[in-house]
Amino acid sequence: MSAPEPPETTNDEMEAAAAGSEPAAGAGMDLANVPAADDGEGSPRDLGELRGIVEALVFASPEPLTPKMLFKLLADEPKEDVLAAIDVLRREYDDRPGLNLVEVAGGYQITTRPELHEWVRRLFHERTTQKLSVASLETLSVIAYRQPITQAEVGEIRGVNTSGVLSTLLERHLIKIVGRKNVIGRPFLYGTTREFLIRFGLKDLGDLPKIEDMAQQLGFEAPAVLMERPVPDEMLPLEEEPDVAADAGSPDEE
Repeated sequence: MSAPEPPETTNDEMEAAAAGSEPAAGAGMDLANVPAADDGEGSPRDLGELRGIVEALVFASPEPLTPKMLFKLLADEPKEDVLAAIDVLRREYDDRPGLNLVEVAGGYQITTRPELHEWVRRLFHERTTQKLSVASLETLSVIAYRQPITQAEVGEIRGVNTSGVLSTLLERHLIKIVGRKNVIGRPFLYGTTREFLIRFGLKDLGDLPKIEDMAQQLGFEAPAVLMERPVPDEMLPLEEEPDVAADAGSPDEE
């Protein structure tokens, strides 16, 4: 089984700050359409065998494998046994020198350890030119810590026009339009995506490092406003605008 290429949007500094790591494998198969296994026996497997099956499924999955999908694939097994197999695997991977079994974006994934990132990066050296720019990473950081947020608000925090950067982040599926702000003009509000969590190895947004640590890793001074607790905006729905995301490649609402 060949090793996958690393995500094209990751950055050495961002990955170090967000504790991200390279997925160890991805078979490219569509697990959502895979029927539940049926070995014809109709009886639960022992924990050792089930542990091996769970490990193989997580290893082969091209994206984090959720408990819901594991329960579907292992429909003949008691859910508590599946969860027990996951717990055993996680403890076993704690002692592995090169790999982790981590919870990412609501699912499980086998990844290389963050401290070995540079060695893995050498394997895919030809892709290093496709990293996000510092401007994109700064903008992504602002959105991650202050979402939902408008283009004008991002520009005010960064002090520059961010329309081009937002287009890049939208194209790479790291951010999305999550609604409209309830003010005159009803500008779009932006937030991060599940892809963002996967790319940077985060279980959820609560796993984001302190903004001070993030800024230090990225080499910029974090604006004071990011240190403050944001006041939630009143967000309006998108009112079923089917083409809004597709047309948002050039954000100009503000």
